[in-house]
Amino acid sequence: MELCAAAASETISRSYVRRAPEQGVLHRVVRDHLQTFLWELDRREHERGAPLFVKREFQRFARCGVLAHGFARFRCTDCGTDRLVAFSCKGRGFCPSCGGRRMTERAAHLVDHVLPRAPVRQWVLSLPFELRYRLAWDHRLCRAVLAVYVRALQGFYRKRTKASGHRGGRTGTVTVIQRFGGALNLNVHFHTLAVDGVFVREPDGSLSFAAAKAPTDEEVDTLLGVIRARILRLLVRRGLLCAEAGDGLDEQEAPPLRALYAASVRQRVAMGQRAGATVLRLGDAPMAKRDLPKGRRQARLGGFDLHANTSVRAKNRPKLERLCRYLLRPPVAEDRLSLAPDGSVLVRLKTPWRDGTSHIALQPLELLEKLAALSPRPYVNLIVYHGVLAPNAKWRREVVDFGRSPVENASFASTPTKVGASQNRTWAELMRRGLDIDVLQCPDCGGRLRFVAAILLSSAIRRILRHLGLPSDPVELAPARAPPELDDAWAC
Repeated sequence: MELCAAAASETISRSYVRRAPEQGVLHRVVRDHLQTFLWELDRREHERGAPLFVKREFQRFARCGVLAHGFARFRCTDCGTDRLVAFSCKGRGFCPSCGGRRMTERAAHLVDHVLPRAPVRQWVLSLPFELRYRLAWDHRLCRAVLAVYVRALQGFYRKRTKASGHRGGRTGTVTVIQRFGGALNLNVHFHTLAVDGVFVREPDGSLSFAAAKAPTDEEVDTLLGVIRARILRLLVRRGLLCAEAGDGLDEQEAPPLRALYAASVRQRVAMGQRAGATVLRLGDAPMAKRDLPKGRRQARLGGFDLHANTSVRAKNRPKLERLCRYLLRPPVAEDRLSLAPDGSVLVRLKTPWRDGTSHIALQPLELLEKLAALSPRPYVNLIVYHGVLAPNAKWRREVVDFGRSPVENASFASTPTKVGASQNRTWAELMRRGLDIDVLQCPDCGGRLRFVAAILLSSAIRRILRHLGLPSDPVELAPARAPPELDDAWAC
């Protein structure tokens, strides 16, 4: 009996505990300074004001996870315990909770329904500062640059396998367009998961896979030179680059938030009394500079950077899913934010820089401008498929089925093909798969929770929350106010 009780208590302890976003640093900053930030942005003469999608992103985040703005009610079928689950904002910009859910869902989709049972290699292409700024708001140019890069990468695989006697091979890629860097800076770059080899059609009609050898450092250098040359030719054809000079993008348009984009790319402040100054860095003594080590499959040329040292074997699907989550992660993690005594926000870097920087310090308005620059425009797809993994590719279904067991193939083929029917996973399934937490487990008896109702009426919300002794007041944004006087600590 004691062992059973201990096991039950351990199981119950792993049940879901509601987050309290209103107590977090990010929610507090948005709640107290959003109106001031929007007012400051709207009054700038050379700006067009904050776009509507940016305002909605912040406003919805302020309501995300707050019970006073509506919730779903669950009840345990065994003991009758009630649980309230607040509604989320479902934002795609910077919300850590909604971004985490989207990360888990898309990673599971890629592993289960897109990437075949074959080795996969990650290729990361970073771009010069001027090109990052342009791609941040010109999505058509971003897709064109991505297409040039992917075609060069696919040609690289075809040539390598052709030398081994495999002609007519085809490969596939999945590219995640990341807009952020580790310090919340605007850094548009491409993470590409490429099938590490090619698929070949055999004489009997079957599909076979020819794995490619790992690229050498010299081959990565050569490939980067090809990619850089083709991207520069693309920019010249579009009239965005002077062919004689070789750099300097011609800015014909004035996009909204252009000042925020330009400052975020360069790690500078765009607004306020510190406009134009660099972001304040905190850390220890600088580390010794080291040259690019050999055997890293990484190349750098003229502001371009190509990295190809991460690979996953065909059978290691858990590692592949972890890699997909890394690519699809949100730009902000709540545990990396903290408030300093002077009211500034400290952002802890995941990996310290070579100059010893471990944290960056941002004033609340500076943090909001970084988040505004990172928010993607609506209807912009940040996951792109090419080659045999493209949605309309003729070989796509065979490639996705490649390497599956007969049981997996049968279950996969039996799933409905209706769009949006089979791909969507429930909230409980995602939490169980991504975080190993059973959200439908009763915290008291370990039984199952059943959905009862969605509470949307404000009067009913207040009565229920007051009865339970929970905060019932909706989130109120602080009114706009003039910025404080600049002290000596921020004058540099």
